[in-house]
Amino acid sequence: MSRPTRAPGRLARYGFGTAEGDGGARAADLLGPEGLRLWQPAEQEPVDEAAAELLAALSRAADPDLALRQLHRIVEAEGRSTDGSTAESPLLADLHKDPGLRRRLIAVLGASAALGDHLVAHPEHYRALRTAPDGLAPTAEGRLEPADGGNPVAALRTAYRLALLRIAAADLTGGRGLEQTMAALSALADATLSAAYEIAVAELAEGTERPRLAVVAMGKCGGGELNYVSDVDVIFVAAEDADLSAATQVATRLISICGLVAWPVDAALRPEGSRGPLVRTLASHLAYYRRWARTWEFQALLKARPAAGDLPLAQEWIDQLAPLVWRAAERPEAVEDVRAMRRRIIDHIPPKELEREIKRGPGGLRDIEFAVQLLQLVHGRGDETLRPPGTIPALRALVAGGYVGRADGEALLRGYRFLRSVEHRLQLQGLRRTHTVPAEPGALRWLAAALGFTATPGRSAVESFRAEWVTHATEVRRLHAKLLYRPLLESVARVPADGLRLTPEAARNRLEILGFADPAGALRHLQALTGGVSRTAAIQRTLLPVLLSEFADAPEPDRGLLNYRKVSDKLGSTPWYLRLLRDGGPVARRLARVLALSRYVADLLARDPEALRLLAEENELAPRAPEVLREGFLAAAARHTDPVEATSAVRALRRRELVRVACADLLCRAGALAPSPTRADGANRPARGLSDITEVGTALADVTDATLAAALRAAQASQPASEGLRFAVIGMGRLGGYESNYLSDADVLFVYDPPPGTSESAASAAAHAVAEELRRLLGVPAPDPPLGVDADLRPEGRQGPLVRSLAAYAQYYARWSRVWEAQALLRARFVCGDADLGAEFEAMIEPVRYPADGLTREQVVEIRRIKARVETERLPRGADPATHTKLGRGGLADVEWAVQLVQLRHAGAIPELRGTRTLDALAAAERAGLIDRADAAEMAAGWSLAAQVRNALMLVRGRAGDQLPRHGVELAGVARLLGRDDPGEFLDEYLRTGRRSRAAAERVLDA
Repeated sequence: MSRPTRAPGRLARYGFGTAEGDGGARAADLLGPEGLRLWQPAEQEPVDEAAAELLAALSRAADPDLALRQLHRIVEAEGRSTDGSTAESPLLADLHKDPGLRRRLIAVLGASAALGDHLVAHPEHYRALRTAPDGLAPTAEGRLEPADGGNPVAALRTAYRLALLRIAAADLTGGRGLEQTMAALSALADATLSAAYEIAVAELAEGTERPRLAVVAMGKCGGGELNYVSDVDVIFVAAEDADLSAATQVATRLISICGLVAWPVDAALRPEGSRGPLVRTLASHLAYYRRWARTWEFQALLKARPAAGDLPLAQEWIDQLAPLVWRAAERPEAVEDVRAMRRRIIDHIPPKELEREIKRGPGGLRDIEFAVQLLQLVHGRGDETLRPPGTIPALRALVAGGYVGRADGEALLRGYRFLRSVEHRLQLQGLRRTHTVPAEPGALRWLAAALGFTATPGRSAVESFRAEWVTHATEVRRLHAKLLYRPLLESVARVPADGLRLTPEAARNRLEILGFADPAGALRHLQALTGGVSRTAAIQRTLLPVLLSEFADAPEPDRGLLNYRKVSDKLGSTPWYLRLLRDGGPVARRLARVLALSRYVADLLARDPEALRLLAEENELAPRAPEVLREGFLAAAARHTDPVEATSAVRALRRRELVRVACADLLCRAGALAPSPTRADGANRPARGLSDITEVGTALADVTDATLAAALRAAQASQPASEGLRFAVIGMGRLGGYESNYLSDADVLFVYDPPPGTSESAASAAAHAVAEELRRLLGVPAPDPPLGVDADLRPEGRQGPLVRSLAAYAQYYARWSRVWEAQALLRARFVCGDADLGAEFEAMIEPVRYPADGLTREQVVEIRRIKARVETERLPRGADPATHTKLGRGGLADVEWAVQLVQLRHAGAIPELRGTRTLDALAAAERAGLIDRADAAEMAAGWSLAAQVRNALMLVRGRAGDQLPRHGVELAGVARLLGRDDPGEFLDEYLRTGRRSRAAAERVLDA
């Protein structure tokens, strides 16, 4: 520590005397022999090293004079309470030996006269700031610690002040940041409300039943961003009418207690404000908000949070009101209401305070809060990530969601943090509610110091503070105007296409009429697509009016536009892309339909956007012949020596073929957009299309066959030990029945035949290596859709060997096969590998799956029992059996089990029944007189519709799913994809068809 050369001004160099204007004379009295005995007047230096450290700490306080005065008063009060002297002060002793306490206490004394006064009244409370034995600072998370005392209200006040003291100390010394401080103050408010609630309940008259009363935090407290001194906004909610009388007594007393302990409780945000009842029931609240509430009341509900009392009731209240909150922005006047409310707040600020108001004034906290809340109301309807009650989390979510630019969001966050820090320091000084920056020079110097500003060459601390304040306020004001008023104007101005050359309000209304859930978001996409003067933007402006109409025909127009923007972002700079959309006939409208209806295709196009070229050619929207697929896939694999690279090439081809089949499926019922392919020989004859569900299943199975064939070739090439080994893949399940869907695994069996002179063990090991390599290659993580290879239908299931020789299969099926395994073999067919071995396998299983004598009565009963068990155990919990496409009533399983039972009983004698396709076998059974014609028609209709719906669900959702919802956009998407106009009528059709199919299937099973 540097030593002064002159006695005058020695203490001034510590910062003392600045506020007093006496050069440190008052400080010398307080520190000298008649005061704290820390200063030697004659030597003009601290009495010892410990005193020097304490003086240095005082010099770092926001107001050293204030800190010293408060310290002196506390020591005096301590001496009075202990009849001791300052020389024996426990406080000074602790300050000397505990640097953490010294730093925390002096920071509080220099920043808050009110907390200093509290410590003068309760000098022992300084101990709350002591460093713990483990070296950690005291916790400052807003928890109340029990305080002694007979009067519970007085005890609560003491506990509140102690908790507040710890929070302020952590805040002032950098132990907690702004967000942590706000959270701690909000937690302290919750704890105080809860304690006051319990006191009030305890004071009810004897015999009064405890009411179910919820205290819902609103405003800053609800948002978890409370400041030091603020009204705590709440709403009181009772469960039932019977609770009202006692609940009103509790609420009234709670308000009184909190006013005595901490701060006023303001219930003016309740329905009808101060004119309405203090407590309402949940039902009364709902009735009011449904009928009478204005936009600002829904805006206030954005910050609602359970705080005290019956917390489940508070959460129920919030959950019940949430749908109303997120529909509030749909009101025609909603946006203007929010803007008008902000203008009224500014108009009510006294003119002399307007420029110094950090909360309500232009460029203040309210500007940030109103902008964020309006964006939440508008965009939060469809984006639940935008619903946190706090301003900072909500602003971060808006930035993460792209609703606010990153630079704008960061500027608002910086402004918010700065302004809230100023507010905290202002309020902490006197624990008074204030949001006005002082005009007095001394108060400004204190504020600048409390915020950490220091003088620099040519600029005082106050000037530095003012400069930063002006910078933040100007930026906040600009961004407030941009977010609250300008987004629509800017967006519309950049979309000059005839259909969108509208005023902002008219543009929003038009997009709402078209069905866009987020018109402002849609305009944002349009702005991104059409902004600028480039050729690309010009073409987009000619395309978008047409595309918007196509998107509007889908259940979720917003998703279609978003997917279109994603594809355009990837291909917008590619010369052929926009030219193809502009000049390619129906290509643009086809793309719009595909992107709006199918998340599955949109995801595929995001990985392979060039695949949209398929939409330009009619013949490209027809599934390729199986031999063409196989040759192409094998040729792609042969171009690579590395098996992983070979399989990657094959999987890329598979992805392209899935796009082809899915697009053809989506467009085949699209009227004028439906493809009309002709044969490759140029003849004007229809090529293979996808007008029937069986054609979709066949096309997808052919793609899987070709993928397995090429992957098997790569796997065999990587396993030299397999030379000479005959190996075949047998398709099972939906693959074997040519009934694959978009997300089907490949159900298979692996069969081999050892070459002459090779031991069985060596051949088995080689075959096993091939099968494992095949599964590994198709399972390598890649951006392409996965193809699982499932061999669980093999003998003994997962407990059995993965591969078996032909002889081993024959032995197993002859000796141990169960009737359900014979049933599974009804769909077995050769897929790839050694064709002769495949034919031998099929011949070997003929007598197993088509028994010459049919089934015994016991076997028939066993099949019925297994079906009942599958229907009971495998239907997912909570699933609706009426609309579950696979296991539900009249769905796929019902029809397939009925048809397979007929095949097992009669195919040994009637060769026409021998086939792996369900509908072919059903038709053959009807022709053979085994199934009534009407029943066969009902079963075929039920199976076909269930299969169509199952595929449509996968296309719409982009993921597997068997449950047709009874309402919502997914039902609407499925209905639209399948060519129906009314989702409700389509659901009735599905239920009706399922009931009839179920009845017919039961008659067949029971025959």
